[in-house]
Amino acid sequence: MAVSSPSKSTGNVASNGNTNYTPALVVLTSLFFMWGFITSLNDILIPHLKAIFDLNYTQAMLVQFTFFTAYAIVSLPSGILVEKIGYKTGIIIGLLTAAIGTILFYPAAGSRSYELFLFAFFILASGITLLQVAANPYVAILGKPETASSRLNLSQAFNSLGTTIAPIFGSILILAVAAKGADEIAKLSMTEQEAYKLMEAGSVQTPYIILTGMLVLIAVIIAMFKLPKIEAASQSSSDGEGASFDHHHKSAWGYRHLVLGAIAIFVYVGGEVAIGSFLVNYFKELLGMQEADAGTYVALYWGGAMIGRFFGSITLSGMTDTKKKNIYAGLVFVLAIIIAMYVTKEYQNFANFSLAGFSKTLTFLVLVAVNFAAFNIGKQKPGRTLAILAVVAAVLVIISMLTFGQVAMWSILAVGLFNSIMFPTIFTLAIDGLGKHTGQGSGILCTAIVGGALIPLAQGFLADTIGIHHAFILPVLCYAYIAYYGVKGHIPTFKTAEA
Repeated sequence: MAVSSPSKSTGNVASNGNTNYTPALVVLTSLFFMWGFITSLNDILIPHLKAIFDLNYTQAMLVQFTFFTAYAIVSLPSGILVEKIGYKTGIIIGLLTAAIGTILFYPAAGSRSYELFLFAFFILASGITLLQVAANPYVAILGKPETASSRLNLSQAFNSLGTTIAPIFGSILILAVAAKGADEIAKLSMTEQEAYKLMEAGSVQTPYIILTGMLVLIAVIIAMFKLPKIEAASQSSSDGEGASFDHHHKSAWGYRHLVLGAIAIFVYVGGEVAIGSFLVNYFKELLGMQEADAGTYVALYWGGAMIGRFFGSITLSGMTDTKKKNIYAGLVFVLAIIIAMYVTKEYQNFANFSLAGFSKTLTFLVLVAVNFAAFNIGKQKPGRTLAILAVVAAVLVIISMLTFGQVAMWSILAVGLFNSIMFPTIFTLAIDGLGKHTGQGSGILCTAIVGGALIPLAQGFLADTIGIHHAFILPVLCYAYIAYYGVKGHIPTFKTAEA
């Protein structure tokens, strides 16, 4: 899941310039990993809860609806709360709130209550929302201003690492426990079926107890650190590019490119989450895969986003040293090979090496190469790059809808590669030229993350109505809008007038 991050420092560090912030950055970066991990784990829980409670797709998508609705409800109050209690205290409260959410999974599983599960999801998401509101400014200002972008990219990479590992973790500890198919369960007596369903529900308890312990431990570690205080940033007319345009509008809502950008954030988060939420059931229906195996492959979807983010940081950084760029790109390809070989288990074929034995890894590498080529075609222009990636993502989803088997699987997994830099790129383009309204604009964009609640729910309704295969038409429409935003929608009206 992409992380909302400010494009400029949101405050000043009240400390001397010789302070070593590395230990604090290490701890804070772990937060990005944690909320990426927890958010991606939802993709494993959705098919699991669907089976336990005999839900249809619309009902199963209430998980994402509940989770991402918290962003719309809690974002603004969290900002007010953090201003009153401070960012460090906000981080600690966010972690502890998330821990309350994870521990609630224990009684929810014990009582087999879907309603209690949904309540636990909301509390968990509320904690993560507060965590993001409080943690992002720290990462932006801990260090030299000129390296702020580098720090944010690194933190976001760890967020992607969390989203990549979570499906593997969930498949081993949750889906693998419930290995019986529907036909096998049907042969059991009613008493045995109830006992099996209870066992399925209980498989959630241990992983979320572990997460509770990790969240509390990080909260204690954060409490022990002497993090610097953040002073409010001034809002003078010299705040940056676009400040001279402040007189055009009384609020951020007056900027057309921001409003269109909020819609782009809404459909991007919604499309990304909707695809990830359906992958396990999609592979199960189209390829007859076991849920545990399908859940492992979800790691390639989120791992692709991590790989694409690394490519984006290389190609959009303005780096002129071709040799250095090629070395970095080569390392990313090596990372892609490692992830693909682990997920597909083709590393087991080294003893009897053949190209056929590594066909899945090679398929993923070809898709990675296409992704890298798309970034280079973008020529370091954010809007152009965003449009190209969105068009390719839409084409891949269409291919998946029109095909079956391995082609359908790999084309939908490859979408993760092209999702990679969409969020930060849309975010940056949307707040261009807002000046003193940048803070309000950021809040509007963060609230638009609620798309992750509504679009998966709508796709669930489509899946129940026209089937899961064709329900992916909804993400296609989302990417079509994002392509429009990259081509034209992101251009501020004052720049159009100047032209």
